[in-house]
Amino acid sequence: IDEFSKAAPEVKHAQAMDRMLESDDYVNNWVTIWTNLLIGRETPRRTSREGMEKFLREAFAKNRAWDQVVSDLMTAEGHYEENGAVNYLLSQMTMRDEGVQATAKTARLFLGTQVQCTQCHNHPFNDWKQNQFWEFNSFFRQARRIDHRRVDPQTGQQVDDYSELVTEDFSGPVFYEKRSGVMQVAYPKYFGEDVEFDNGKRRQEVFAESILNDPNHQMARAMVNRMWGHFFGYGFTRPVDDMGPHNPPSHPRLLEFLTEKFVESKYDMKMLVRWITATDAYRLSSEFNPKNKIDAPAAGEMPLFSHMYIKSMEAEQLFDSLMVTANNHSKDASNYAQAMQQRNRWMQQFVTTFGTDENDEATTFNGSIPQALMMMNGELMETATKCEPGSLLHAVVQSNEKDTRKVQLLYLASLGRNPTTRDLSAVRKLMQASGDPVSLYQDLFWALLNSNEFILIR
Repeated sequence: IDEFSKAAPEVKHAQAMDRMLESDDYVNNWVTIWTNLLIGRETPRRTSREGMEKFLREAFAKNRAWDQVVSDLMTAEGHYEENGAVNYLLSQMTMRDEGVQATAKTARLFLGTQVQCTQCHNHPFNDWKQNQFWEFNSFFRQARRIDHRRVDPQTGQQVDDYSELVTEDFSGPVFYEKRSGVMQVAYPKYFGEDVEFDNGKRRQEVFAESILNDPNHQMARAMVNRMWGHFFGYGFTRPVDDMGPHNPPSHPRLLEFLTEKFVESKYDMKMLVRWITATDAYRLSSEFNPKNKIDAPAAGEMPLFSHMYIKSMEAEQLFDSLMVTANNHSKDASNYAQAMQQRNRWMQQFVTTFGTDENDEATTFNGSIPQALMMMNGELMETATKCEPGSLLHAVVQSNEKDTRKVQLLYLASLGRNPTTRDLSAVRKLMQASGDPVSLYQDLFWALLNSNEFILIR
């Protein structure tokens, strides 16, 4: 924060973005986001979260082109730890699913299109027909999940060993039933267009090529929309994964401009992040004023992006923020792995999985009673506010700085800003009434970490 505030105004934002894009935190953040999107927070049985994270970590660390990452996820086969990309499709498949879940989720994640209801009937609002769902689905019919088991030498019982994705010999049509009861057939087609199977390629490979060679660049458009939504809280469409004529974007020219540039950059993810965060809109304040008070997408209005929209941290973001604030984070690989295991365990109290066709998840995190209790009395908050050697609070309290500077350091560490005159006045009154400076600083830090200003992204 000090480095940013001291930099020249014309370069400070670009320099800060350079530091962030080259940091481990950039990689870790996107690994978390995309692991959750691909396989969920509550890892499905016989799916390797570690394998998925390893694949994504390498992709984001090397800034691999997004089209190649998507291609790997669509075409991967093999052992779920040796080839982490297979975990995406493994997590979507059951023995009797026939690729239905993979069809719907792939369309949502990578093409920004919701097709799940067209499994049974034509879409009521967009142009998708039932036959198109099954034409998409037929691309996944050669992929089969195999779960291997072994005998536990101690108990003699069969236990899970590992899973793998293999290619099955399947070259025929897919049969599906219309609502009238009439049976129909579907062959692989991409948005209604015939595809060619050259050189004995697997259907998934042809599907990946169709996505990458799409002249309409729907994959790029979907990613631009999703990334804009990540940084602003709202995409050009609501939701970000339901694009089409039935749901026109709020800023079509900007969406098309960024899509074109993303394709020209050869799907450079870091470049896309730079473009979005370099916009004037991204640097706007979250405060309302007479000129932007009508811009209220939370009330159902179309977003105008005339100010930054306030949004709550995701649970993982809050966990990481508390760890950093407490100075309880480490770049050591073993410590990082332990921290991730701790975070995953901590997350389970907030995650609910629904038994839908797509294994949809929800969290009871935003504004819930469990969240409030966790923030006030949870183990993580207790750790963050302990005044023990090695903690940030201990370093501040035991420093030779004046009281005003100590308060400033706690505000900077928790809220990213200096205390206002009013803040300092209130703290001074508490200091005069307190006989225990250490407890006072602990209480102050606890209050800052439980404030809306800490929990909300502005």
